[in-house]
Amino acid sequence: MPPLWVLLALGCLRLGSSVNLQPQLASVTFATNNPTLTTVALEKPLCMFDSSVPLPGTYEVYLYVLVDSASSRNASVQDSTMTPFSSTFQQTEGGRTGPYKAAAFDLTPCSDLPSLDAVGDVSQASEILNAYLVRVGTNATCLFDPNFQGLCNPPLSAATEYRFKFVLVNMSTGLVQDQTLWSDPICTHRLIPYSSIDTWPGRRSGGMIVITSILGSLPFLLLVGFAGSIVLSLM
Repeated sequence: MPPLWVLLALGCLRLGSSVNLQPQLASVTFATNNPTLTTVALEKPLCMFDSSVPLPGTYEVYLYVLVDSASSRNASVQDSTMTPFSSTFQQTEGGRTGPYKAAAFDLTPCSDLPSLDAVGDVSQASEILNAYLVRVGTNATCLFDPNFQGLCNPPLSAATEYRFKFVLVNMSTGLVQDQTLWSDPICTHRLIPYSSIDTWPGRRSGGMIVITSILGSLPFLLLVGFAGSIVLSLM
């Protein structure tokens, strides 16, 4: 049986040649509340771009985000020279006018991936999950911090469909080496108005209503019995 990390890697993108793969939501085993109102956790494209032979040189994987639209499946993330776009969240109105780069991480060789056997160890869980997952929408302050440097990965909009794409970049040339397809639309959760939430613990069954009625009338019956005993004692 193949190691667990291999099974996870094979599940993170749809199989085929690398250009026919799509980013996928993180497994519920590792991200139980996903998506949230403002974040989406994806499985990294592990052992995919370098599945046949190890790639020479240094590579990074860029993650692009785009609000879903009629033309989003064909949106490009590179110019005519194969240089990847560096558009930001602010420049694209949060992905509404074009894709923005939300994250960048090193392409980890398959042989260097941490074992998932230790994911239950609290001291190692965070490091292991970071190796296998990437979360979009986690930085709530970068938009308002004038001193922030680096990629701004601010919260996503609630109840909005997004598409995601992984791009392999050769850091020696700065050019796109390979890329996945855009993901299927992934929708963030919708905020539920408080007024629509049923906070009444009731929704009682018929039997519960009968029991409640009996218990509610019991003090009155006891009071009547007590008063009657007093009247009889005075006669």
